[in-house]
This record gives sequence, C-alpha cells and structure tokens, in this order.
Amino acid sequence: MSVLLEPYTLRQLTLPNRIAVSPMCQYSSVDGLANDWHLVHLGSRAVGGAGLVFTEATAVTADGRITPEDLGLWNDEQIEPLQRITRFITAQGAVPAIQLAHAGRKASTYRPWLGKSGSIPVNEGGWVPVGPSKIAFDPRHTAPTALDEGQIQEIILAFVEAARRALKANFKVVEVHAAHGYLLHQFLSPISNQRQDSYGGSFENRIRLTLQVTEAIRTVWPEELPVFVRVSATDWVEDGWNPDETVELAKRLKALGADLVDVSSGGTAANAEIPTGPGYQTRFAERVRKEAGIATGTVGMITEPAQAEHILRTCQADIILLARELLRDPYWPLHADDDLNGRQATWPAQYQRATHRDQPIHESDLRD
Repeated sequence: MSVLLEPYTLRQLTLPNRIAVSPMCQYSSVDGLANDWHLVHLGSRAVGGAGLVFTEATAVTADGRITPEDLGLWNDEQIEPLQRITRFITAQGAVPAIQLAHAGRKASTYRPWLGKSGSIPVNEGGWVPVGPSKIAFDPRHTAPTALDEGQIQEIILAFVEAARRALKANFKVVEVHAAHGYLLHQFLSPISNQRQDSYGGSFENRIRLTLQVTEAIRTVWPEELPVFVRVSATDWVEDGWNPDETVELAKRLKALGADLVDVSSGGTAANAEIPTGPGYQTRFAERVRKEAGIATGTVGMITEPAQAEHILRTCQADIILLARELLRDPYWPLHADDDLNGRQATWPAQYQRATHRDQPIHESDLRD
C-alpha cells in the first residue's frame, strides 16, 4: 500500500490517510458565519477521500478578518453552523480541522474577484487594521495601528477563546496561522516588526507572540488531540524571516507541545520574487523535519499522486496539504488510490454505480 494512503497518528488521533485539504479562503461569510457554501465546499472534499479537512483561515476577532466576508469564530453564534460542517466531515470518515488566524495589517481588504486591491476605506465598510508596527503592507494598504502590550494580550486571549469554541464545534485539529504575512508572521519578520519592546528587535522577542499563542492554545486543547502551526519558512527577501529562524522556531514550538509544523512560505514582503515550481516549498518542510525533530506538512504545487508519494517515502514531510489541486478535482484522493495502489478505490456508495464500469445499468439510472 502507498504511504500516502496509509493512516497516520498524532497523539491519540488517527487520520485515515496523509492527504489534507489546505486552508483556502472562500470569502463567502456574512458576519463570520459558516453557511451552505462552506458545507458543500468542505464536505465535498471529505466525500472525495481527503483524510484531514481544514476550514479556511478563521478569524479570532472581527477586525482580524482579511475581508469582511471571512469565516470567524469570535462569538458563540458562530459555533453551531460549524458543528453542521464537522458532523458531515466526520460522517464521511475524515477528520475536521480548523485554522485560527488574525490578518493584522493585511485585514480589511476586498474580496479578490472584485478586481480591487488594497484596503477598504472605513466609509465603505472597512476598518483600520492593527499590526506590530505602523508599516503598511504596500502603498495600497492602510498603515496599521501599532498594538500595545495590553492589546497583544487581548489577541492571545482571542485565540484561546476561539480554540475553546472550535472544540465545542467538534474540530479535532487546531492550527495556529503564523504564515503568509498575517499578524503572527508580521511579528516574526523584521520587515513588518520594528518594535523596541519585548515583542520586537531580537529573534527571541519577535517569536514571543507565536510561542505565547501556541502555548496558550495547547493549555485549552485536549491532550489527546494535536496542535499544528503553519509558518512561512522564508520571506523570500534579504533581511527578512529566513529558514534558519524557522528551524529554531520549530524547535521551540515542539517544546511547547505543538505536534506538526505546516510549512509554507512568503506573504510578508509585497516585492518578493518567489521561484515557484512543482514542490518548491518541500525542501523547507524537509529541513524543519530533520533539524527540529518535529512532524511537518508540505504544500505548494503538489499535483500528482506519485509526486506526493515520493515526498513521503523520502521523509521530506509527514502529510501532504493540497489546495488548488483539490479545487480542480475534489476526488483527487480517490484517484490517487487508483493510481498508487493499482485497484478500484472505494467510492461513496452513492457514486459507485458510476465509478464501476462493469456495474449493470438499472432503469432507475436512466430516469431524469
């Protein structure tokens, strides 16, 4: 059997395979509430055979949303719509997971398909974002208000309260979003963090908030369930956050009880030139895995089952996170089972008449 399709255990949670749906923003909520779109979007990937299904980046505060249409978990009303989704995912044999996030200086922006970029003005329904320092992401974004230490503590509490709500919504994995130029990554990177207090300057100070959020979530998340942290391994610019720092951060995260580092890259520097290509971020996951001694996930232009299998067999990562490929084909995991194991995958019973070519056609199949 292929490694990709084997079960994988972290703490006392066993995933049915090593394929995960990467968090992908849908920009389709009202007041942070999950709705039918989220149910169908996430549920179809569970039906398609993914072992771990992540929500999109889910804001821990209203002003921490990337767009006004982001999913949120900053109040109790947002729990029940998510429970509906976790019930369905679980019923398909997959594991529901949630990524908790705060957009920081990249908050209050337009949905991407509107053809606009940058910050939404306050008089159009936007808000003034916050960040580690008063440095805008680019000229089209509003410069954030620099957080004081009291406000930082409030954000840590917001992450904790969102984790408590996620548990009530029956998620089994929680991931701290410290990547892609959002708030925690903004504190990590000297590009966006020019503070002179205990949260800025030195490496120890810049990693402080990510460590505090992870540690605080670990104290309220059940011991038997895993905590992930997504990081950007590099800013892809000189004097930015770099792979050496990522490895050292991963060591600290492991010591605090994090179970897996989900390794991506980029997002803080608007002028970064990123050399994309098949599996272009996997080498970072491999280095973190080997040097920090912690499980890793890898993501980024992984499209073929054989490619994913090779990554796992050569110990470059422990799980494969797919994004765009699962948008193109929600049933990629089932096709991978066919390709790698040389057999007919077990499709949902409702679909088996279509997937088994030798299945006899019944009259009911021909009805409108």
